[in-house]
Amino acid sequence: MTASDTLFDQDGVRLSVDDAVATVTLTNPAKRNAQSPALWRALTEAGRRLPGTVRIVVLQGEGKSFSAGLDRQAFTPEGFDGEPSFLDLARGGDEALDAEIAAYQEAFTWWRRADVVSIAAVQGHAIGAGFQLALACDLRVCAEDAQFAMRETSLGLVPDLTGTHPLVSLVGYARALEICATGRFVHAAEAERIGLANVVVPLAELPAATADLTAALLAAPRDAVVETKALLRGALGRTYEEQRVAERAAQARRLRDLAGLGE
Repeated sequence: MTASDTLFDQDGVRLSVDDAVATVTLTNPAKRNAQSPALWRALTEAGRRLPGTVRIVVLQGEGKSFSAGLDRQAFTPEGFDGEPSFLDLARGGDEALDAEIAAYQEAFTWWRRADVVSIAAVQGHAIGAGFQLALACDLRVCAEDAQFAMRETSLGLVPDLTGTHPLVSLVGYARALEICATGRFVHAAEAERIGLANVVVPLAELPAATADLTAALLAAPRDAVVETKALLRGALGRTYEEQRVAERAAQARRLRDLAGLGE
């Protein structure tokens, strides 16, 4: 595989791979990378095509905005070409509606899989589905012009693309409720202060800052990062004593591997 091979380019999503680093790019800047069911299927497919050699996945959007959220055409009677409109879906049965939303969610789930670390490089607007896509990643590097907003409630909806769990984990219940229920903008400086953003840099420095974080993550052995990620992801669901046990088991695996005794 040569540098920056393009493995997938369809429906506003491009997947390219350079050795251990994959880059997923939203490629519809004319519409501020607005999202649709076709784009969600493309994101899911990008995850399926990710080579096993990849350790870091960078998610970025072309143009001035990371993603301005759901394309409002979804709420028109005609919807998208070849797609049922959201209004038609609402008129269907409960099982069909649940299955359709579950399929949409697949585009947002694979970013946290155990064997990779995902980084969202966010500039401009990250609204609604765009906010949730940034939250789907493990880490967020933001330009100073980044603006997050969860606008679903203003449309009479709820955030349903897997964003509520990471948001509460990052900022706590009370602040998450306030952000979601008001739909207000969270600018980059506040995002860094409350834990939404890991790094905030001038817009021109966003690619370099993302590359620096990628290089730092690649410096550690892959298995150690994988074990550490699993420990941290599971910590909130365990008691203190359970976490101690999990730490011991993980360290035993690492020590045996380093000693050449691993399976």
